[in-house]
Amino acid sequence: MSSDIRVLVCSFLEKELVARIAAHPGVEVRYRPDLLPQPRYPCDHHGPAPALTAAERAEWATLLRQADVCFDFDWEEPAEMPARAPGVKWVQASSSGIGQFMGRTGLAGWDAVVTTAAGIHAQPLTEWAVTGILYFVKDVPDLQARQTAHRWERMAMAGLAGRRALVVGLGHVGRAVAAALAGLGVEVWGVRREAPAGQIAGVSRTGTAADLQELLRSCDIMVLTCPLTPETFRLIGAPELAALGPDGILVNIARGAIVDEPALIDALRQRTIRGAVLDVAQTEPLAADSPLWDLGNVLISPHSASTLATENVVLVDLFLRNLELFRAGKPLINRYDPARGY
Repeated sequence: MSSDIRVLVCSFLEKELVARIAAHPGVEVRYRPDLLPQPRYPCDHHGPAPALTAAERAEWATLLRQADVCFDFDWEEPAEMPARAPGVKWVQASSSGIGQFMGRTGLAGWDAVVTTAAGIHAQPLTEWAVTGILYFVKDVPDLQARQTAHRWERMAMAGLAGRRALVVGLGHVGRAVAAALAGLGVEVWGVRREAPAGQIAGVSRTGTAADLQELLRSCDIMVLTCPLTPETFRLIGAPELAALGPDGILVNIARGAIVDEPALIDALRQRTIRGAVLDVAQTEPLAADSPLWDLGNVLISPHSASTLATENVVLVDLFLRNLELFRAGKPLINRYDPARGY
């Protein structure tokens, strides 16, 4: 493999991070931020398409055609990357869950290696999950109502320790959530695609999707961290919510379509579960007339719980580790598997 690797940065990065990539020996970085979508907030890699002239579009097409490696996908015509970027051997995605995107664009069958950003969001998503669980365990809505009414009344609060949580999906995020909850005195059970070969830190019992309802009947909390695949589409419906029970808290930091949203709305309205902590929705953005906005037992984040202002630093760290492996001809970290869908 030639040591002169042409890396095309396909989404916005801070100039100091581009300089870090360019400082890597044997790398030539192509970065034209004026030809890219501009971020709407820190670390936004999916901003609105820029209004380019015909000449600027031709420039972008030339950069793609000359690239060996891409940091992120072609923002303009991602489905056409095999033809528009015929020399590209590896793409580092800026997202973790790219299964739907790969299927929708047809890139799942591309012969280029694609790696995901799996793992870089584990800490912020864990923080959000714990925040949401405590929001309901400590009954923050009631505290806010008392504060609004200027009522100072002593009370006893519920605790988190001694509860049992079921973490559905034990990848990077699921393991981080399990460890954090176990550290707070929660008994953690887990569900994964296949039975684990060994013990997972913080998880005292594991099962598969076939065991889901049985496990939920003994749990107070369910945290969804699994990828969206044909097997997990609407994995959580009315029977699973009923098994979780009236004191149950659902946390979804995975993908909205893993939950049957109408069934969730019904369970929340009927108070057959305690509450839902949502970072995702079945259709995004969440429609302005969705009942989820106005239900008092729902806490919503606009698919932003994973995004820290420092995310690009960690993402470039991952890219540079993979770049070393790529140059050495070794297997890359977080390689996308089309058979699994993640």
